Amino acid sequence: MAQPAHNSTSNTDRLEARISADKKYILKSAADLSDQTLTDFVINSAYEAAVRLIEDYQQLRLSMQDRDVFIQALLNPPSPSKQLLKAAKKYKKDVISK
Repeated sequence: MAQPAHNSTSNTDRLEARISADKKYILKSAADLSDQTLTDFVINSAYEAAVRLIEDYQQLRLSMQDRDVFIQALLNPPSPSKQLLKAAKKYKKDVISK
């Protein structure tokens, strides 16, 4: 999960926004349904959405890196280790030759 830049428990920063009456009505209705103030609902909802977005981005970025590593392994496979060669030889002897 994304972490805040600093651990401050006091709410001193300010955030302001102008919205249409329709959007305010919807947000106020949702806040009432969730038993929160409008401010708490907006802040909590925006924060949760931001955390989800950051986590999704980080997961996608890691997935793309994994994809690149996988493709490179396919295009440039490493040489087989001695243990792998030994296991393949044993497999051919025990399984394929029967």
